[in-house]
Amino acid sequence: MRTDALDFVLPPDLIAQAPTPDRAASRLMHYKRASRRVEHRQFSDLPGLLAPGDLLVFNDARVLQARFMLRKETGGMVEGLFVSQVAPARWRVMLKGLGSYGSRPLRFELSPDLEAKMTRVLAGGEYEIDFNVPAPAIELLDRIGRMPLPPYIKRERGSDARDEEDRQRYQTVYAKTPGAVAAPTAGLHFTQELFEQLDRAGIERAFVTLHVGLGTFKPVTSDTLDAHQMHSEAYSLSRAAADALNRAKAENRRIIAVGTTSARVLESQPADEPFIEKTNETSIFIYPPYQWKHVGAMITNFHLPRSTLIAMIAALVGLDEQRRLYQVAIEQRYRFFSYGDTMLIE
Repeated sequence: MRTDALDFVLPPDLIAQAPTPDRAASRLMHYKRASRRVEHRQFSDLPGLLAPGDLLVFNDARVLQARFMLRKETGGMVEGLFVSQVAPARWRVMLKGLGSYGSRPLRFELSPDLEAKMTRVLAGGEYEIDFNVPAPAIELLDRIGRMPLPPYIKRERGSDARDEEDRQRYQTVYAKTPGAVAAPTAGLHFTQELFEQLDRAGIERAFVTLHVGLGTFKPVTSDTLDAHQMHSEAYSLSRAAADALNRAKAENRRIIAVGTTSARVLESQPADEPFIEKTNETSIFIYPPYQWKHVGAMITNFHLPRSTLIAMIAALVGLDEQRRLYQVAIEQRYRFFSYGDTMLIE
């Protein structure tokens, strides 16, 4: 399949720059595959659209405040993005603006007592940096970091008046396990009140963990999808989640992935074996004509053109329908991408 089949033209003003005032106030496109019917709803309508016994599967990854600013001795600024902690005083990061500065000291803009030095150049714009103080990355990022919003959400370079809102809203209300550098955005629409309504409607839920990585937002650059090398992400499937999934399977109840990240975890499991507790990595790439093993429906945002995410949606509804649905969304002025509106695909 050619990658350009996943391309589309999106008016820039449809890229959501901020969340809705209330999480559940976003719009919801409700699509039924059997009839090809499209309805336009609010996300708060969700409990009435699902059936008792449906099992919603959420990704409970917690987003790290992974973006930070460094200052050179010369006064110049370097933008950083945390990737992973290699050792107690060593991080793997992406840096923008380092130039030929080399391994001279860099100080963190929000914590000048903290010093770092670039010690190793890696591939793909990545580096290793060493600190003068060893500490867990989570603790340091709480001090010096900002939320790692994708580049299509525009914010001031050093700090922004919306930073506190982003810390709250670029995080699901059920986020638990820290380690992601991007949010599982389909889950951003859920509230505790909505969970209570789902409980009363007899709709069950389970939680998996997949630490969303930088590859999530990267476009597919190869001419064909089968030539694309998919990124790998770490995930965990708990005993409680495995038990809930096995019960749903045994009782022929629907498994609904909340977002593409949950879908990746589910579809990485064998087709004809019970779900089991495990921690692993997945590099699964789902695109047409993929045969789905576990996911019976999906809640998902509207995704970037030429991305692995939109390829997954095409695998779920068919390429022609994916293109039609996105054209409808543009005509109806749905808000796109991370802070945008969402879709229920049944």
